[in-house]
Amino acid sequence: MASTIRIRAVSSGDTTEVQALVQHPMDSGFVKDAQGNLIPPHYIQVVEFEHAGKAVFTAYWGPAVSKDPYIKFSFKGAQKGDDLTVSWVDNKGATDSLVGKIQ
Repeated sequence: MASTIRIRAVSSGDTTEVQALVQHPMDSGFVKDAQGNLIPPHYIQVVEFEHAGKAVFTAYWGPAVSKDPYIKFSFKGAQKGDDLTVSWVDNKGATDSLVGKIQ
């Protein structure tokens, strides 16, 4: 199965800028389908980025985050060629992770 995560990390000087897109329905539990039934909640609860074994960004999300969330942040201390790991866990126990190279 293909990853639900797309990531781009670019190092410039001492700062690395990270952009990531996560494909996920992020259903709140308050929306109805075509038949009028509530769609059960299904959303990412935790997304985490790690560099050199340390968390550089952690987000705790809930049902208010939109479908296919986009994340952008920067951090210091990385070099070109280093690995950056992103992982998420949703409220149904599903997970995904991806290791990307910093450019």
